[in-house]
Amino acid sequence: MKAIILAAGEGTRLRPYTLDRPKCLVEIDGISLLDRQLAVLRSRGLDDILLLGGYRAEMLYGKGARVRINPQYSETNMVSTLFCAEDELVGDVIISYGDIVYSADILDRLMASPADISVVIDLGWEAYWRTRNDNPLLDAETLKLKPDGRIIEIGGKPTSYAEVEGQYIGLIKVSAKGIPLLRGTYRASRAAGTLGGREVAKAHVTDMLQALIDQGYDVHSIPINSPWIEIDTVGDLYLKITKERVSQIEYTLG
Repeated sequence: MKAIILAAGEGTRLRPYTLDRPKCLVEIDGISLLDRQLAVLRSRGLDDILLLGGYRAEMLYGKGARVRINPQYSETNMVSTLFCAEDELVGDVIISYGDIVYSADILDRLMASPADISVVIDLGWEAYWRTRNDNPLLDAETLKLKPDGRIIEIGGKPTSYAEVEGQYIGLIKVSAKGIPLLRGTYRASRAAGTLGGREVAKAHVTDMLQALIDQGYDVHSIPINSPWIEIDTVGDLYLKITKERVSQIEYTLG
């Protein structure tokens, strides 16, 4: 099993902290988001790690991981960054955003999932979002589930809390059987010119997941209540809950 971390982003909402570094290298208590995530991955024996960089990508070297660069990072989004390394999509693959950190417990559950496409979702998202936004719906995405936990909608703009049964945290696993589905969907979208109603170059991972669902493929949720953080704004860096959750994540590393 390998891990691919999408680390091409500029993080404009984190300026001035991202003026001299990519978003994933913003620090909490002197340790970057990327170094924290690498520690969690390696604690579970995941040493085959690929960093997909773009903005200030030269700073990603020296982390003990392989680096690939999306030269068009400023004009494209996460799906395009991922498929800059399409040849790396072999076997079981964990795909993670670069601006998150999660507990080892969350990683354990994801790695143990037998599903071909597994998506980590936070059932307690609303309480976390309320510490980050006055109106949680402004920064949330739709996510609807079947009773058995399969996802039927993801990544839309919600108009009510009823449309948000959990929140995607930016962490998925695709099995060796699921990889051809991912590849096929991407190639079909390139031929069609759009993915999830967006220009392919601007497509999000959630657009890819929704396209898979729309084709009838099962996309399974991994519901969690364990600690994780996302650092998207300067405000996120200084929240009390950020420091609290970082401490809890460190504790899970033992």
